[in-house]
Amino acid sequence: MIAMGDPANSADAIQRVLFIASKVHVYQVPPLTSNKGHTAATWTENEPIFTARLRIVESADSASDREGQKANLSTSIRLEDPSSGELFAAAPYTHPSAVAHCVDSSRFFAVRVVGDGGMKATLGIGFEERPEAFDFGVALQDARKILGLDDGPSTASSKGARKAEDKPEPKKDYSLKEGETITVNIGGKPGGLTGQDDSATNNASISAVPFLPPPPSADEVKMNMANIGKQSTTHSTQKQTSQDLGFDDGEFGEFQ
Repeated sequence: MIAMGDPANSADAIQRVLFIASKVHVYQVPPLTSNKGHTAATWTENEPIFTARLRIVESADSASDREGQKANLSTSIRLEDPSSGELFAAAPYTHPSAVAHCVDSSRFFAVRVVGDGGMKATLGIGFEERPEAFDFGVALQDARKILGLDDGPSTASSKGARKAEDKPEPKKDYSLKEGETITVNIGGKPGGLTGQDDSATNNASISAVPFLPPPPSADEVKMNMANIGKQSTTHSTQKQTSQDLGFDDGEFGEFQ
């Protein structure tokens, strides 16, 4: 089964091998019975129909390169005879759906091949080792990036959304036009309170809080201390009488 129009068969094509596996098992795949995907367990019940060498080949048209035009890149998955290299089947990788991962095993894939006359068929391939299957998936991911197959509708819409976010918003003019005024409503809390009631309530709450007198200034403190000193000096220097000293002048009068 040889792929029709495989670019790798063209003599003018420049080829680059993205991945190679020396041994993969090829199975005949029964029709799908559900939308869940392909199940490898239904393939392995029978013996493989072929054991092939698998290569992922990227091809570029050398004629376009000579004419200064952008090279026409294409990628195909080739199943070849390990001994002679003869092509057994080829799957043009033009869409991510050309290769589907099995739902029950990481080593098996369903590949949509194209034969003579454009006939299409689905073959199952199985790797003997999981690392090889992982590398196969990574090579397909790189091929999708090179071919731009990841730029689907969802990716395009996300790019458009990012461009819209990056676009600066126009500046808004908040200045008042001629004849425009601003009305500010103060008060009007829920519960039927008016502005007057609010002010009365605020005054009542303020009056309920006692206010302490301000502390005296430094000059006032100095003046008070000076007054206290003067009063004590005056009291100590007052003249004391004989009676204050405990003498009784009585009938004898003062000492002569």
